[in-house]
Amino acid sequence: MGAHVGYARCSTDKEDLTAQRQQLAALGVPADRIYLDEGLTGTARDRPGLGQALAAVRDGDTFTVTKLDRLARSVPDALDILGQLSGRGVRFALGAAVYDWHDPFARMFLQILAMVAEFEANLIRQRTREGMAIARARGKLRGKQPKLKPAQAREVRRMHESGDYSITGIAEIFGVSRPTVYRALQRSSGNSAARGSVVRRSQQITRSSYEEVSTV
Repeated sequence: MGAHVGYARCSTDKEDLTAQRQQLAALGVPADRIYLDEGLTGTARDRPGLGQALAAVRDGDTFTVTKLDRLARSVPDALDILGQLSGRGVRFALGAAVYDWHDPFARMFLQILAMVAEFEANLIRQRTREGMAIARARGKLRGKQPKLKPAQAREVRRMHESGDYSITGIAEIFGVSRPTVYRALQRSSGNSAARGSVVRRSQQITRSSYEEVSTV
């Protein structure tokens, strides 16, 4: 009989994964086989915990989540993950029910759940935008400030690139959560790419100007 692997996710640092972990344990998933993502949205496919959970399952294993929206809030992502699990011979369990991706009725049911999960995510985004617009109009919206200052974010990136520190270790040093560290790395990566683009553009302009002068 194959192993049981569970996955749990919550979207914000303020949410608690305890309920999901207890439900997975009640379904027979060992505590050391439950992979977690905290503070990460289901619309993002690149999640460390999800990647570890998918890498942990083998042919004959069962991959379990308490609700489909914990796995993904995007129809393409949900269907791609479910298709990959089925292709690898991994059973998919939604709560206590196991669904066969090759069964037309099971596939239709999961597709409907994926559509509902994506619809809910879009609805949340729309309500958030409307709320922000109202707050901005009233002058009450200043924007969410990063938990790490720019100098701290640069130090986080340096420590990560050195290979001497784990994400968990960096989070403990700065007193923040792991998702905060990941977001800081993403922001600094984006800023580095933007600066690189500006530098490359400046070099191109300089070379073009030099060539024009040389041909005069």
